[in-house]
Amino acid sequence: MTTLAALHDLTGKVAVVTGGSRGIGRAITQALAGAGADVVLASRKLDACEAAAAEVRASTGRRAEAVACHVGHWDDCDRLVDETLSRLGRLDVLVNNAGMSPLYERLDAVSEDLYDKTLAVNLKGPFRLAVLAATHMAAHEGGSIVNIGTAGSLVASVHELPYACAKAGLNALTVGLAEAYAPRVRVNAILPGPFLTDVTKAWPADSLDGSFVPLGRLGRPEELAPLAVHLASAASSYTTGAIVRVDGGITRKV
Repeated sequence: MTTLAALHDLTGKVAVVTGGSRGIGRAITQALAGAGADVVLASRKLDACEAAAAEVRASTGRRAEAVACHVGHWDDCDRLVDETLSRLGRLDVLVNNAGMSPLYERLDAVSEDLYDKTLAVNLKGPFRLAVLAATHMAAHEGGSIVNIGTAGSLVASVHELPYACAKAGLNALTVGLAEAYAPRVRVNAILPGPFLTDVTKAWPADSLDGSFVPLGRLGRPEELAPLAVHLASAASSYTTGAIVRVDGGITRKV
């Protein structure tokens, strides 16, 4: 019988993580490398990716590459896939983690530019990356795509409505791609609730105490990362099209 550890072993695999230099993306990158994968960290800021890649190499001994990529631009998405294949020779796992949720004073103040940028980063780019990656995976040894959405896509807040709309689209994309690229490629989504990241540094103190969360606190990125490893690995070989909430039990608007 294959052991649980063996099922989660990603040795010989290559994983790309967008938004991989900080927060949840950084924790996922670390966990994937810890499970044996070579990784590509992508974000708009190359210096941040290079620093994170150096930390991953030092702590895991795995190969870690940095690529500058604005996922809202399809040319950058194409280049990220091309760079990954050129440098590492394969692509087995894609984690669509990059996202943005810009603030606005009121709904009628949302500009066309803000709306378009929000949709581009949170939905348009992940669509392009997933299709490119899945096409390659299906033609080779198969693979796994993990989309990082938000619990807010299910209980949308007036304060982040364009973001919630885009992430709701990512849920639909997850299910559609799971069907389109089966059986060679599995596609699943994780919906985080409130997590302690750079974003929460701007939150008021009464939100940071986590009193509104049934588990009584905000999540830590390292508490979500193992699920991403699970969905990326053979341990979840019969799981596709799944949308999994990791939100401390929240059932109402945040």
